Amino acid sequence: MSGRGPGGRSGIICAGSWCVDVNNIIDRWPDEETVAKILSASRQGGCPGHNMTTALRRLGATFPVEGVGLIGDDEEGRLLASICDELRIDRRRLVMRSDLRTSVTYAMIAKRTGKRTFFYSAGAHAVQTPDMIDFADSGARIAHVGLPGIHDIIDAPWRGDANGWVTILKKARAAGLRTNIELVSVDPPRIRELTEPMLPHLSMMIVNDLEAGAVAGLTTVRDGVTDIPACRQAAAALLARSEMELVAVHFPRGGIVATRDGTLLERPSVNVPPAEVKSSNGAGDCFAAGILFGVHEGWPFDRALQLAHAAAAASLRAESTTGAVVPWQECLALADRWGWREGWT
Repeated sequence: MSGRGPGGRSGIICAGSWCVDVNNIIDRWPDEETVAKILSASRQGGCPGHNMTTALRRLGATFPVEGVGLIGDDEEGRLLASICDELRIDRRRLVMRSDLRTSVTYAMIAKRTGKRTFFYSAGAHAVQTPDMIDFADSGARIAHVGLPGIHDIIDAPWRGDANGWVTILKKARAAGLRTNIELVSVDPPRIRELTEPMLPHLSMMIVNDLEAGAVAGLTTVRDGVTDIPACRQAAAALLARSEMELVAVHFPRGGIVATRDGTLLERPSVNVPPAEVKSSNGAGDCFAAGILFGVHEGWPFDRALQLAHAAAAASLRAESTTGAVVPWQECLALADRWGWREGWT
């Protein structure tokens, strides 16, 4: 199933942000100057590098999975390294430095709603530069890159490029890789400012409703509710302004995939029983992993979209980002058992 592509390439390389998530389940989200109780706490890997690589392996990827990034040679960095080793993720390009602290995200997850709020300590990300990310000797087929908006140096202009992410994507394309970017939901004007210069250098974009609207310059979320027609417009606009082959947009009720040939696929999300939901932390990463898994394996896009929703649904069963993800066949069986939402449009 995971045969080599053009030029003998195979695999997905995940570059950029690597961090440790300190996941705190709290009884409620408090008002300022009030108290919330921490019910449980755990340390897990996080950020796009960790989340995509581990999700792919847990989905059953038999193709190479590689990581590129910068972490500290500290307790948190060693945790990330051990996860890579356990899941057979190639970490030769995941540099550990004793003079740096690994980036940490403190996730506060409200028990009743499953919603999460993040507090971020940049650590190694604050000194990471585009020169530290290279693809020249990788045999991978796809480069998954992120996160614009949380890296002081890479977010800034770099050697004539609008920002360092453009530089990184250019290097990936020059090395023969297809490219995908992962975004983070910072202020929409900042998302657009960072992402717009990247469009000529992207093969794909897999984003949530807010991020798609921000880059396209459209309002896709109104009073906390996804405007699905606006998401369709955003996907079409992004394809029209680029040479991307695919734009996928996900939101709580479902997701869409728009392709360069004019195909528009839509599918509701999985009807996950509320009692099964522990946290939505990492669900977007798992959705993206399902799409990229299917794209790498040459699946029809509708099947990749189905897996994306199924992987995201499976991930909701754990506090960690990818710990509850299971092989792709089991994800699809779980989704069919729970059923799919109806009336989502």
